[in-house]
Amino acid sequence: MTDARWLDPEERQAWLALLAVTTLLPGSLDGTLQRQGRLTLFDYTVLAMLSEAEGRCLPMSELASRTYSSLSRLSHVVKKLEQRGWVARSQSREDARVTTAALTEDGYAAIERLAPCHVESVRQTIFDGLDRRDVADMERIGKKIVQRLEPTSWVLREPRLNS
Repeated sequence: MTDARWLDPEERQAWLALLAVTTLLPGSLDGTLQRQGRLTLFDYTVLAMLSEAEGRCLPMSELASRTYSSLSRLSHVVKKLEQRGWVARSQSREDARVTTAALTEDGYAAIERLAPCHVESVRQTIFDGLDRRDVADMERIGKKIVQRLEPTSWVLREPRLNS
């Protein structure tokens, strides 16, 4: 027998709830995006991160960080988005070793078209069932978990909008 630090009943219930969310949520949000634009949640997240970046452009390494992705996974998805005319890759002007991804005008039009439906899906799936304290708790707890998983995550550096 090992000296495992078993979960107590409350921890087990919290873990099972988190596991259910992390398992069910992507599929639920993917479904809406698939119907609206033949995109996955990850595809949409790539477009959204580029749309929010200064100049709608990011180095691939920064885009990978913001999408919690490996460079190889991101490269595959960016290639798919390039084929749709929504993203363009190029060499950085500042450093030739760096590849940047930029949202095209067609890509920006796609994110503008998809965003209202996506945010409504997020609202119905998550936020309509929570009160303001739940939302604050979700942010607080989520950031604590992210801190342990990815201490340099950009989400930990993001300022609160209403602080």
